[in-house]
Amino acid sequence: MRQIWSERNKRLMWRKMWLALAQSQQKMGLLTAAQLADIEAHAGEVNEASINRALAIEAEIHHDLMAELKAFAEQCPIGGGALHLGATSMDIEDNADALRLRDALSLINQKLGELLRVLAAQVDGYADLPVMAFTHLQPAEPTTLGYRLAFYLQDLLMDANALDGATAALRGKGFRGAVGTSAGYLELDDGRWTMDDVSNAVHRPSSIVQMPEFDIVNQTAPRKQEWHIVNALAGLAGSLYKFAFDLRILQMPPVGEMAEPFGANQVGSSAMPFKRNPINAEKIDSLARYLATLPRVMWDNAAHSLLERTLDDSANRRVVLAEAFLCADELLITATRIIKNMRVNTAQIERNMQTYGPFAATERLLMALAKAGADRQAMHEVIRKHSMAAWAAIGAGQPNPLIELLLADAEIGRWVAPERARALLDASAYVGDAPIRARALANKVLKGEG
Repeated sequence: MRQIWSERNKRLMWRKMWLALAQSQQKMGLLTAAQLADIEAHAGEVNEASINRALAIEAEIHHDLMAELKAFAEQCPIGGGALHLGATSMDIEDNADALRLRDALSLINQKLGELLRVLAAQVDGYADLPVMAFTHLQPAEPTTLGYRLAFYLQDLLMDANALDGATAALRGKGFRGAVGTSAGYLELDDGRWTMDDVSNAVHRPSSIVQMPEFDIVNQTAPRKQEWHIVNALAGLAGSLYKFAFDLRILQMPPVGEMAEPFGANQVGSSAMPFKRNPINAEKIDSLARYLATLPRVMWDNAAHSLLERTLDDSANRRVVLAEAFLCADELLITATRIIKNMRVNTAQIERNMQTYGPFAATERLLMALAKAGADRQAMHEVIRKHSMAAWAAIGAGQPNPLIELLLADAEIGRWVAPERARALLDASAYVGDAPIRARALANKVLKGEG
């Protein structure tokens, strides 16, 4: 990802655009074969010396693209004078940025695909493992670990669809001139050129991989495209933020059910040698929080592109596009590493089930009592009183006594036999269709159908 957004690659992409234009114009008779051959020979010569030369020129003329153009032209003694005929800066820059966006999206989609497969495997592996679910950060009913993980998987599949849509919709500006009318290009050949003659230059396999164009542009490609792309990246960040935040909660010792990998020689704190801080999950939340702010910048760029174009988007785009993709890339790398190597503490999961599960299982007992003929409201009050006593015992550091309290209650025993009541109060069996649904989603992803 750093290579895609590097200074060298940006300049190589600019030269690729100039070469594409020169190839088209040579076919129209505006360049000689010798001029084109000279341009082709030097298009890839972007190195430290050429970049330093362009920067030196830029220091004098204060125009980065013109500085690169002059440096490129100096390398082409035969064809340099014919570069950039009819073009405006954004014919070069916006098409080059579209190619960088395409390559960056391709890399993100590739890494997201890997994450989906890794997560799906964990969903499948833990589809049947009962864990306590929490609503309002309070113990609720049981779910399974696989079902909880499937929630993140489902969110990420929505993100994958959004990124696929952004990739499919990606367009270049084409070679359309100062305000998008192609007037300068058409003037070059006394009106014999058509718009398609010019714009097809960016489709030629000999120059760049095919990139569809917008039908209507002004001096730039529509900036709304970049808002859609960065918004999709921010959506991905939101999904990973939730996963990482949940993991941080689950890694707290009072819960202790899951943890990110922690190396044998890893240091958790400079002051407290015992610490096992979830630094990778915290990094995900930190970067995701930053990425979430970037769509607003791109919204402003689109909304404030007044009339045919203003320049107040230019400086921030140099930062935002690169950093949005670099953040997303690091988020995916880190999340994949965590999920592939995550620690699951089954002993602690079982302890939490024993502590909190009986409360959730009282719903099963209440339904059984009602079906047996007991007064539902009266039984609700019996169970509530025993539950409050059990919570007090847990608060005092004692094991949960709820099951024994309920089994000893004569009113309950009148309607449901103790053996039946004990079985109903086993919360580990009270997970509904969670295993089936979790495994079905995982298998869909693992089979490439997600």
